[in-house]
Amino acid sequence: MSTEQILDHIEQCRQKMMFLASRSSMVDNEVIEVSSKLDSLIIQYIHLTKNKDLMDRRALK
Repeated sequence: MSTEQILDHIEQCRQKMMFLASRSSMVDNEVIEVSSKLDSLIIQYIHLTKNKDLMDRRALK
């Protein structure tokens, strides 16, 4: 998955979480499930961009 795709998924997940939380509460099981997915996507994005930074730095040497 590309960084752009992950960012799209992050935004969709964030919007879904906010929508669900506005209709129930932040401790609702479905909100927590979506929040966990959002966390996972953010971590995936961080790892992907970190690895890209390392590769870019190596290419400059």
